Amino acid sequence: MPNMSPKMNEMPTLSPEERSKCFSEVALGYTESAALDEAARCLHCKNPPCVTGCPVNIRIPDFIARLRENDYDGAYSVISESSSLPAVCGRVCPQETQCESKCVRGIKGDAVGIGRLERFVADRHNETHPGESANKEKNGHRVAIVGSGPSGLACAGDLARMGYDVTVFEALHTAGGVLVYGIPEFRLPKSIVRVEIGNLEAMGVKFETDMVIGRILSVDDLFEKGFEAVFIGTGAGLPKFMNIPGENYSGVYSANEFLTRVNLMGAFREDADTPIMRVQRVAVVGGGNVAMDAARCALRLGAQEVSIVYRRGEEELPARREEIEHAKEEGITFRLLTNPVAVLGDDKRAVRALKCVKMTLGEPDASGRRRPVEIDGSEYELPVDCVIMALGTSPNPLIKDTTEGLDTERWGGIVTDGDGKTSREGVFAGGDAVTGAATVILAMGAGKTAAKAIDAYIKSK
Repeated sequence: MPNMSPKMNEMPTLSPEERSKCFSEVALGYTESAALDEAARCLHCKNPPCVTGCPVNIRIPDFIARLRENDYDGAYSVISESSSLPAVCGRVCPQETQCESKCVRGIKGDAVGIGRLERFVADRHNETHPGESANKEKNGHRVAIVGSGPSGLACAGDLARMGYDVTVFEALHTAGGVLVYGIPEFRLPKSIVRVEIGNLEAMGVKFETDMVIGRILSVDDLFEKGFEAVFIGTGAGLPKFMNIPGENYSGVYSANEFLTRVNLMGAFREDADTPIMRVQRVAVVGGGNVAMDAARCALRLGAQEVSIVYRRGEEELPARREEIEHAKEEGITFRLLTNPVAVLGDDKRAVRALKCVKMTLGEPDASGRRRPVEIDGSEYELPVDCVIMALGTSPNPLIKDTTEGLDTERWGGIVTDGDGKTSREGVFAGGDAVTGAATVILAMGAGKTAAKAIDAYIKSK
């Protein structure tokens, strides 16, 4: 019987009191009964609009139909045809603005919990089939992937399924890119990322870490080593700052550095080699998912007061609603319509306050959002001893500076033809290295598109 309830099954979570003091995963996942009940809400539309909202075009009604039939392996098989990282995507994708935003059930109630069902199916598969090999006979062609973030992993997975001998080169000591250094453990446990990467290794994908392409090896070197094509998926790891007075004081971090030290280098541990300063009052400047991640990490590190400082209002916050609500539940203060103008320090050049002005929203700007306008005479000081700038990132210039014939945008993004092909023959690119900072699933979509283009390119030679 179909479930015609207008409400999505609730996602069980740790209590705010418990989770604000630890890095354990907040969302606990559906039970089997909840997953089957939620799957029964799907109407199995003949022309499913949800699929058009998925950047990797998962056949959503098909995997949900298999789930309803208790065919868990079949459900996973349908998802894995399109996604190399289903357990990751089920956790961090903004389904509410993608597949679920197109769901017919969402017209008169809640959409079907597509992301929650994807997570359930992937987690169940990884628990019951650990390290299951899907290694395919090789076709004799080699491809290099630069960067092991979402776009690189998606490209590697699709090429491996086609029979290519794929090697992924990662600059850091751990594979996973932003999945391991950028997204906190309480949103995406690193054990999940390791399992997903293990699934790719079982398919024959090789990983080489501590390999900075552009320093240890160049793109030209990769071709000389026998790779027939190179995919650049190096992400956007160069942080942006406001260029206001005091940003060089001790206690001012980019969110990129702060999260990398916490997530990848274990700075929250007392015995950490690179500990984060223990502070009491933290201001995080920005309103996206990265700002929420940084603020919630600061709270878990022991800060007594953590503020999100954002120059627009709550409706304009770009972060996922779920992340905003979780931050509020945990006690994060939102200082909206507020803009920093200077970081103030003491005589030891340590942060003591953030100088801010109040804002109001004026006429829409080029992006269509109402432009924040400063209110005269509204300056005030917010006492803090740490400031984290979560203002976005841009591509690292290392690849473009060391690769001849590679056209880039003025802001650093690699120019492609839309299918991942760059101006340099045999070189393809996708994800944040092309678009600037975006979502995990959009980067994966770009990696999949490039895999098809690489396959066509090599077959045409």
